[in-house]
Amino acid sequence: MLKNIPPLLTPDALHALASMGHGDDVAIVDANFPAAALARQGGARLVQLAGANATQALVAVLQVLPLDDFVPQATWTMQVVGDAGAVPGPVAEFAAALQAAGEAHAATLERFDFYRRAQSAFLILQTGEPRKYGNILLRKGVIASDAP
Repeated sequence: MLKNIPPLLTPDALHALASMGHGDDVAIVDANFPAAALARQGGARLVQLAGANATQALVAVLQVLPLDDFVPQATWTMQVVGDAGAVPGPVAEFAAALQAAGEAHAATLERFDFYRRAQSAFLILQTGEPRKYGNILLRKGVIASDAP
């Protein structure tokens, strides 16, 4: 057991997150997402977090993963098909979680653009989220030290 680590982050998830480098992406996706196929096609590491919903996974990941502040955008959600301006429940929860963590609001991507970006991610964390559009991409940043 470790202290101050969210318990839903399994050893596999922690290892994958720690293995990521600056600029690598992690996709946190819902149970309906074609995670296994996209991971296989793109070579992403796939880790199951079946006991968590997507918002719980995002909150846990934000506790251990710095987001990239060298780029204008470091988070993306999937647009609703046929209504790009709609804000599904999980996306509203993501916005609140990002704000609570002091992070910028997520941009949106069209469904197939989201799939392409997820396919090239370093890591896909598939949750047990049953709601549609429970998908978010995060770009890892750095933990900097200004010490000489």
